[in-house]
Amino acid sequence: MKNSLIANPVLRQLLLARPGKLICGAMLAALTTVAGMALLGLSGWFITATSIAGLHASTAILFDVFGPSAGIRLLAIGRTGSRYAERLVTHDATFAALAGIRVQLFRGWSRPQAASRLLRQPAKLLFRLTADIDALESLYLRLLVPAFTALCAALLAGVALGVMQWQLGLGLAAWLLAAGGGIGWIVAQRARRPAIVRSRAIERLRSGAIDLVAGQTDLVMAGRIDAQCAALGQIDGALAQSDVALQRLETAAGAAYGVAGSTLLSGVLLAVAALVQQQMLSVPAAALALLIALTAVEPFAGLRRGALEAGRMLLAMRRLAPRLGAEVPQPPVDAAPGLRLEQVSAAHAGSHIAILHEVTLHIGEGERVAVIGPSGAGKSTLLAIAARELAPLSGKVSAPRACLFTQKTELFQDSLRDNLRLADPSASDAQLWAALQAAGLDEEVRAFAGGLDTQLGEGGLGLSGGQARRLALARLFLHESTLWLLDEATEALNTQVAIDVLRRLGARSEGRSLLIATHLRREAALADRLVSLRDGRIVGDARRGTPAFEAALAGLRGD
Repeated sequence: MKNSLIANPVLRQLLLARPGKLICGAMLAALTTVAGMALLGLSGWFITATSIAGLHASTAILFDVFGPSAGIRLLAIGRTGSRYAERLVTHDATFAALAGIRVQLFRGWSRPQAASRLLRQPAKLLFRLTADIDALESLYLRLLVPAFTALCAALLAGVALGVMQWQLGLGLAAWLLAAGGGIGWIVAQRARRPAIVRSRAIERLRSGAIDLVAGQTDLVMAGRIDAQCAALGQIDGALAQSDVALQRLETAAGAAYGVAGSTLLSGVLLAVAALVQQQMLSVPAAALALLIALTAVEPFAGLRRGALEAGRMLLAMRRLAPRLGAEVPQPPVDAAPGLRLEQVSAAHAGSHIAILHEVTLHIGEGERVAVIGPSGAGKSTLLAIAARELAPLSGKVSAPRACLFTQKTELFQDSLRDNLRLADPSASDAQLWAALQAAGLDEEVRAFAGGLDTQLGEGGLGLSGGQARRLALARLFLHESTLWLLDEATEALNTQVAIDVLRRLGARSEGRSLLIATHLRREAALADRLVSLRDGRIVGDARRGTPAFEAALAGLRGD
């Protein structure tokens, strides 16, 4: 178990991202606790010593009140300052480490078929990015730092009492480590299963609630709305049971720490009373020992919350580790222009049933090829292979950097400028305006009050369908790629807008290779070759100027 934790890439990333700050934060947390123990102990000693000194005039005059008073003020100010600094340093280091993990997690998701997986399981992946990352925050702040602080408190208490009598100090430290650490370990072990059940139940409850709200009409029509609600009720019941189990453990842990603290305090009280009676210890020193023993258990009680969440932390590390442990394979990009598919077979993501069967297709530099065929023939799958979004089952793919332009326009709730810069983050405003002009959208954007800074709503809300498509077209023009992949690029556009978009595409595609998946005559007319695809196999390849080309073009759907 220990070796697996050390080898876990999530833990390594968390601890090694900002090791200096993480260590400094833990030291400050320990310093805060130690200062609090010393403050209470010194205050108790000072009050007791002052009271005893005041019994006689001679001792009262000789007693130094300034040194202890200054020490108390110094400890009070230092404790406040170290607490403030500890919060700043630990949270800054944690957030920086988690930001790095998020970046690596995104890169781990950026593999072939990543987009399709995201569309199939949006709630699950969102939960990975939020709840699991938050669990890692608790790993450092609520488990590692409190454990280190408790260890330092036990050592300080043992040393302080060991100066008075070594057996007393050794017994105190041993009891703190055995009882305080043992209770935390037992709580972590018993809380592991309900914590994991709770985490998974929350994930399933979120996903199920989203499905219920999004698909309630279909569920009602299918007569499955009650069954879906009942399933959510069962999940909620499991969540409630895990919450009850964790609350009982928390209560039991609190009681156990209370008993451990009372036992320790009683033992120290009896020990120092015997030492005072034997005149081996002064009364002020006895008060100091009692107050240190009183405060020494508190840092261990702080482990309780981290121990309760230990199962959630381990689950998060196990689920995130596969995306962080391995290097992200980058699909090879060939410097040679054009596209070459050699005996390529492919299937949908997660399936081994081939949709494309031993397809061989060569597209030369600057050549335009349209793939035509009925729905389900494999046209979109062929484009996904060329875009490296889908890994083939067999065969070889040689493709340059490609850009995919589909009928679905992906725009984000952001400024118009930043939506464009997805294609080229370093593009200047002049380049953005040039791309908009080439797409026929510059005049409309200039008419907007914010210009390039115009904020779009979710999914590009605020633009018409034609404007959104032209914005996507401008983004295509900004992308430095030699292969354009067009998948039903003008579907759902009116004829006038579609013809204008295709005209601009044709004008800007000089020197680039085009692979067009379509069933529309106006899109196929851009091509120099028409490749017919049926049942995942190429059944025809006609070049412009031949009767076969004209016949295939005429067989497509018109405007």
